[in-house]
Amino acid sequence: MHLEYVIPFVALAASLLTFLSGFGLGTLLLPVFAVFFPLEASVAMTAVVHLLNNLFKFGLLWKQVDKGIVLRFGIPAIIGAWLGAQQLAQWEELPALYDGMNRPVSLTRLVIGGLMMVFALLELIPAAGRWSLPPRFLVAGGALSGFFGGLSGHQGALRSIFLLRTDMSKEAFIATGVGIALLVDLTRIPVYLRNSAPGAWSEQGWLLLACIVAAFLGAWWGKRLLPKVTVRGVQLVVAVLLFAIALGLITGTI
Repeated sequence: MHLEYVIPFVALAASLLTFLSGFGLGTLLLPVFAVFFPLEASVAMTAVVHLLNNLFKFGLLWKQVDKGIVLRFGIPAIIGAWLGAQQLAQWEELPALYDGMNRPVSLTRLVIGGLMMVFALLELIPAAGRWSLPPRFLVAGGALSGFFGGLSGHQGALRSIFLLRTDMSKEAFIATGVGIALLVDLTRIPVYLRNSAPGAWSEQGWLLLACIVAAFLGAWWGKRLLPKVTVRGVQLVVAVLLFAIALGLITGTI
């Protein structure tokens, strides 16, 4: 059995968690791809699954989207995402920083692992769930979260900090976040394609298709569970997983 067959199951679980917590699909799926493929290709493949999953979720939730917030936050996010994706390509050309336990650790792995660890720790701190910034910071927040979205896919947690004080309902909060994430994905994926070596990841079409279908199932299941779950509990599960994966990236274990 090929070990990469586990990736679609991770996509299903991650999609379910991200539907309920507002983030997590790309963050959890990226390091699993990275176990089997080069990091730059892994970011691109994760982005494709993320994009199509967000399109599916958008179809389920589009009526709850706050269009004004999507525009105020999303346009700066587009610019930030383009810059972040360009930065990823530049960092991937640099030599490894040090030898890890199983593989060399590049600047990209160190930065992505560090970001994951920071966001995981924030989720584990009870008060952090209430951290937010006034709506006047939406433009800056869009640019910042878009940049990290383009660089590593880490956009949901930052986006939440800037959207929490917009007084949206739980459904509108999730739907608007999906709309913004779509704009980021549509910006960064063409940059990844342009900067990737020909055939570096596109030949894994069967695996991408399996992950996309699994992510759809996770989103559908998450929508059914949304009225019944405690979001805080889901966020804690995501945080523990993120911290473990981040530690593996930084130490070169995965």
